[in-house]
Amino acid sequence: MADVHELYDQADQLKLDGKLEESVAKYEEILAAEPDYMLAHAALAVVKGRLGQHEVAIEHAKKVCEIAPEDPFSHTQLSVIYQRAYAGTNNQQYIQDAEEAMARSQMLQQGQA
Repeated sequence: MADVHELYDQADQLKLDGKLEESVAKYEEILAAEPDYMLAHAALAVVKGRLGQHEVAIEHAKKVCEIAPEDPFSHTQLSVIYQRAYAGTNNQQYIQDAEEAMARSQMLQQGQA
């Protein structure tokens, strides 16, 4: 089996080629080998959102925040995933969640967390 970095590169290329379902399978293969591989979770958050699987996308974005809780970008990505979920569903709760994630990101950037 290829190492997780090679698998990630393959999955990323599939995503860029628009082969989203195939990229999901490859990212999931990575997570089977290394469950806390942050880049795979971040990529799955994006791809699952594109596929309209917003709850799954959110779970992956939340996992990124669990793995790197002090990283402002992780919380910014979570906010963006929530915004995309709102755009796809019109669920108002996603807007509130997006604002909370962005506030957390800003606090971390300002060293207030």
